[in-house]
Amino acid sequence: MRLGLMAGYSGATINLPLEMIQEADKLGYYAVWTAEAYGSDAITPLAWIGAQTQNIHLGTAIMQMPARTPAMTAMTAMTLDQLSGGRFLLGLGLSGPQVVEGWHGQSYAKPLGKTREYVNILRAIFKREAPLEFHGKHYQLPYQGEDATGLGKPLKSILHGRADIPIYLASIGPKNVRLTAEIADGWLPFLFSPRHYAQSYQAQIDAGFAKAGDDKGFDAFDIAPSVMVVVGEDVAACRMWVKPMLALYIGGMGSKGKNFYHNLVSRYGYQEAADQIQDLYLAGKKDAAVAAVPDALVDDVALCGPKERIKDLLAMWQESPVTTLNVISFSIDGVRVMAELAM
Repeated sequence: MRLGLMAGYSGATINLPLEMIQEADKLGYYAVWTAEAYGSDAITPLAWIGAQTQNIHLGTAIMQMPARTPAMTAMTAMTLDQLSGGRFLLGLGLSGPQVVEGWHGQSYAKPLGKTREYVNILRAIFKREAPLEFHGKHYQLPYQGEDATGLGKPLKSILHGRADIPIYLASIGPKNVRLTAEIADGWLPFLFSPRHYAQSYQAQIDAGFAKAGDDKGFDAFDIAPSVMVVVGEDVAACRMWVKPMLALYIGGMGSKGKNFYHNLVSRYGYQEAADQIQDLYLAGKKDAAVAAVPDALVDDVALCGPKERIKDLLAMWQESPVTTLNVISFSIDGVRVMAELAM
């Protein structure tokens, strides 16, 4: 199992953990990943990181598909891949309706169909086998809408990119996970629980592989979840670094009827707790929502406590189909401990 490092996205000001990233590079971590929401973008920090590292792969977890046309994403991916000597990993995601429609002004409807077409266009651009033409339900190239000038023409990328730039998808729901296994080279799950893989994900992964054909399997598919790692002697105190994040996602990401993370932990068996967390969070009682996060849920999705306890918990991840484990750490010690235990 390889290790990655999640650098995330910024708050009010951007401050990259370069010392931690460079340490991960020296220790042999496979990848560092940046993210975006509705502030800092994913690519600019990754280019900065790429210029100050040597070997570590450079991934986006994720670039928001509704924020960019497929062609713009392909141009960005090919450019950074060449500048970094072939280190780029293209992680994509849909984000959610609040950001897509509220920030980008795009419709969130038909996410599965849009994702399939988006990835197909990317692969066609990367391959450069012919000038680009695509006639889908959601994307038409050249554009053929009622307001088209008729002057658009099929084009082929001037830049000769790598045809096999890896494409990862972030997905949570069963249909999205199945599509990911079918069309992507890797999967970026969030709030992943190895203990619940068989009941929550395995059928979708197997179905996606089967639809892809060509005997697709784990040898050509990277399962790369993120995991919060908090090292310390006081387990309860370490868990408290994780609980606010879980309360935010379960309670505050999305609406009462449409919250992907609430649905996910409910499938893990935490329906009652998820409902309570969401009700408290949406009522403005954030501290109470944090307190309602079960210790067992934290241990399902995070690694907390002394090194020996983390080693014991890590065994479950190592026995799962996970191939790249992406560390979220608040200290360089966490990066070093994970290298010692997993590499």
